Amino acid sequence: MKTIGLIGGMSWESTAEYYRLINEEIKSRMGGFHSAKCLLYSVDFGEIENYMKTEQWDKIGRILINAAKNLENGGAGFILLCTNTMHKLFEQIQRELNIELLHIADATAEKILEMGIKKVGLLGTRQTMEQNFYKSRLEQEGIQVLIPNEKDRQIVHEVIFNELCLGKIKQESRKDYKTIIEDFISQGAEGIILGCTEIPLLIKKEDSKIPLFDTTYIHAMKAVERSIN
Repeated sequence: MKTIGLIGGMSWESTAEYYRLINEEIKSRMGGFHSAKCLLYSVDFGEIENYMKTEQWDKIGRILINAAKNLENGGAGFILLCTNTMHKLFEQIQRELNIELLHIADATAEKILEMGIKKVGLLGTRQTMEQNFYKSRLEQEGIQVLIPNEKDRQIVHEVIFNELCLGKIKQESRKDYKTIIEDFISQGAEGIILGCTEIPLLIKKEDSKIPLFDTTYIHAMKAVERSIN
């Protein structure tokens, strides 16, 4: 079994989900008392969130590279960045490593294509929805990506940072997200990407008429496969 390296803390609530999902799947597949070999480097999200507000991505990059190198030096066989938005810095981090950083969008694209889906709606932070670092990984696989309108992007982003990252789950926000999902469906979306690792804390399978792609779960399952195969 290869040791899984996890860069977490963005937020710790979703990182806890990674740890739970990975260990449950290892036990399910291997049985007995088996659990995952893993190393977790959890950053201070308060520091990172401040740098995000001021667009100091170079400083965030240095924090995440330091975390990744610590995991590599500690014996990780590969690394997961337990957040969608920070994949904006994927290439910068990967260049500094001698082990693989598993891209969350690549794992998600694989699952979308397995279901024969070609058009999806994307929910995530403003950076994930608006910039190309995430969407381009999907589009190069032939997947058409829809994003919400400006007003709805603001709603999605604010719910993530003002509620979900603080562990707050509000029914009104669930209702808002479901309305945005319905709008995606009206535009022909065949699936919805929950492109922020906090969103699955709010939106569940029963909240959508079309398939949901929970990036936290997908990324965690890819880690299990890489660890034991």
